[in-house]
Amino acid sequence: MSISRRGFLESSALAGLGPGFCLGKNDPLSTAATPEVAVIMTAMTYRSHAHVIMENFVQPYMFNGQKTEPGVNVVAMYVDQFPAGDMARGIARKYGIPIYDTIQKACSLGGAELKVDAVLSIGEHGDYPFDELGRHQYPRKRFFDEILKCVKKSGRGIPIFNDKHLSFRWDWSKEMFDQSMENVCPLMAGSSVPLAQRIPNLELSPGCEIVEAISIHGGGVESYDFHGLEVLQSMIESRKGGETGVARLQFLDSNAVLEKMEKGEISREIFDKAMRAVDSEANLSFEEIIKTSHGIHLEYKDGLMATCLSIKQIKGNNWAFGCSLKDDSAIKACRFYVGPWNNRNLFKALSHSIQTHFKNRSSPYSIERTLLTTGMVNFAMDSKFAGGKILPTPQLEIAYLPKEFRSMREMGSTWKILTEETPQPKGFFQQYR
Repeated sequence: MSISRRGFLESSALAGLGPGFCLGKNDPLSTAATPEVAVIMTAMTYRSHAHVIMENFVQPYMFNGQKTEPGVNVVAMYVDQFPAGDMARGIARKYGIPIYDTIQKACSLGGAELKVDAVLSIGEHGDYPFDELGRHQYPRKRFFDEILKCVKKSGRGIPIFNDKHLSFRWDWSKEMFDQSMENVCPLMAGSSVPLAQRIPNLELSPGCEIVEAISIHGGGVESYDFHGLEVLQSMIESRKGGETGVARLQFLDSNAVLEKMEKGEISREIFDKAMRAVDSEANLSFEEIIKTSHGIHLEYKDGLMATCLSIKQIKGNNWAFGCSLKDDSAIKACRFYVGPWNNRNLFKALSHSIQTHFKNRSSPYSIERTLLTTGMVNFAMDSKFAGGKILPTPQLEIAYLPKEFRSMREMGSTWKILTEETPQPKGFFQQYR
């Protein structure tokens, strides 16, 4: 059901919509039972991942210009920390969702056996330490292990979503992947950014032959590198032969980035085209831009060369991709537009994908993508700690065939309704008027 911008904003006291609300074609959950979901989170404060994901799980939201029902029922929460500005307690009261003091109680609704149909695990934000390599020690593996205890006790596998990369340690990440397979728990994970609108709408043909690829972001080491790697991987995984995995990688400081560009090991032409896509009004010189850069240089098993670059002069929530193709002289490039409010609204597309996963018991895009990008981040931090050493990565020779996920992407219709001028609500989306 497509509606006008004014109609949407006037009707956005969304909690007033009853169960008979007519769903649009984008709703994948309208023909089957409603999964009951436990939400496990580190903390919920304004604009945290728990906030901007969960607001799309307790009320209808916009996706590709249509009001879409979540089609799931949040029945339990576990909250690891309650910092200043906590929103979790107020949301629990408002929506009648109990907060349990352990993960196992949340998954069993206070009983002894598994009672939920799916688990949404959001291990991002909150006060957690960094390890000696600078990796943020979010408790995603601990959350997963506690969920799995309940699963094993019941003998019933359920779909799980893990926000962002799997763990700050590679061995733990691989164990999460393996355990999800062994216990028939369909696992989905990853970033929201591959679901963003592509401007221009760049669609690489399945089976295309990519010579070199670059993704660009404006954020910091590890946390934003992961987003940039997911953007890169989501674009190149459908190349000829499918994904073959990464044979070796190297963390690059700004001097190493410049050296590789001067040697032609990173294409200046692709870089320039991608930079123009993400920031067409940039007025800094190339030398000024590169001074504050860092990157991760990747050599894939099939010979593809790719680089994820951080360029500090662009805003953190801007992303770009560029590549060259065999037998095509034109460089391809696009930006990934995350929508108004500095990417908050892009979590509507991610929420839609998660709900599809919970309904279908199958991730709409390959979990191997996130396993691979998780490994890239982890080994890149090892390379950084070793002074930018080139590291062989036989652990990352992960081959897989990608899934077509276009139906999960925001194609831009929502931004005709929610514009950059639309005021951002301070709480959950239903406070909109």
